[in-house]
Amino acid sequence: MSGELREQIMAGAAEMMSRGGLGHTSVREIARHAGTPLGSTYHYFPDGKAQLARETIQFAGGKVSRALGNALERGPVEGLEALLAWWRQVLANSDYDAGCPVMSVAVTESRFGDMVDVIAAARHVFADWEHQLAGSLIARGASSTQAENTATLVVCAVEGAIGLCRVEGSTRPLDAIDIALRAALTRTLEQRDGA
Repeated sequence: MSGELREQIMAGAAEMMSRGGLGHTSVREIARHAGTPLGSTYHYFPDGKAQLARETIQFAGGKVSRALGNALERGPVEGLEALLAWWRQVLANSDYDAGCPVMSVAVTESRFGDMVDVIAAARHVFADWEHQLAGSLIARGASSTQAENTATLVVCAVEGAIGLCRVEGSTRPLDAIDIALRAALTRTLEQRDGA
């Protein structure tokens, strides 16, 4: 039960962070939104907001990482499709009000402030997504450099498109990059070391 309550708090925090960033999210509001006692929030996250934010980024990023990893077992294009499907669902379910909580924190917090560990957690999540994508491309014969560059392109394009989807209230930006990123993955797979 204690693990479930802890996850409930982090899920509530992730949802709030995906809608308004970390600066507009207090521990009290997170507890209220998650339907948990404020005391429980401080019990599980005794170091306060910074700890809760860091672990929420790891939690939310880990959910995407696991889904991406499972899809990448079938191939890079399948991984891309799973990633795009994930974000289409998040956007549609929130009426385009929620985006990526990892990116939300990454663009609203300073790398040099009191949330430095939170930014480090966001950096690790993005690096993990890139690493998984690059690994899938390399496993299918792509050169390391091309695979890494393409993986960075995919993550950057998807995260940027999420922001545009929220502004437009539609999945058009994700639909547009879907075509372009499929082509980029195909080109990367056609190139080999030394080619």
